[in-house]
Amino acid sequence: MLTLHHLNNSRSQRILWLMEELEVDYDIAFYQRDSVTNLAPDSLRAVHPLGRSPVLSTPHGAIAESGAIVEYLVHNYAKDVFATPTEAEALQQYWFWLHFAEGSLMPPLVANLVLEKARQKGSKPFFIKPITDKLVDGILNAYYGPNLAQSLRYVESYLSKNTWFAGDEPTGADVQMIFPLESLVASGRAKDFAAIQSYVKRVHARPAYKAALEKGGEYAYA
Repeated sequence: MLTLHHLNNSRSQRILWLMEELEVDYDIAFYQRDSVTNLAPDSLRAVHPLGRSPVLSTPHGAIAESGAIVEYLVHNYAKDVFATPTEAEALQQYWFWLHFAEGSLMPPLVANLVLEKARQKGSKPFFIKPITDKLVDGILNAYYGPNLAQSLRYVESYLSKNTWFAGDEPTGADVQMIFPLESLVASGRAKDFAAIQSYVKRVHARPAYKAALEKGGEYAYA
């Protein structure tokens, strides 16, 4: 039996979606973020030393990292749906998007989130706020902002010509890509990217995705 160690408002939601698509038998162990720090609870370290979610307990031990979990599930359970593409071009796209999600898209997205929180904390005392704002704006404008914008343009261009990220059917690449894209849509950062918005709606309309939301509980997207 598989057990997904599921943290609210986290990347583990997309693993729930994949397991629903694959129709595998699994249990869910629920964890809640700290209300002050928003971090995962220490109890997750008992499952895996990193103490982060998702973690999947398997007959072979605990496995962490979304991409590794996706590959494990696809390798062991995918048959007619969500299988690794066999056609050469689709397979190459599969590898690319599977790693692009966390390697290129998520870092500037997380950096923007962290820096905006730093901006908010810098509002007290009041005379610190202009300094904090200038520092945050400088970092965002110099690197993270342009990096994220470039990635969004690339994703938008690809999705304007393709329904899914790796071939004619959804794959593990889509499982990886949905988390950052639905976050960008929910936060309003993708308001000018029609193809990305349509893609997120397409995923959200899938029965397995809806079932995963019902099982996973709280999920704020952004």
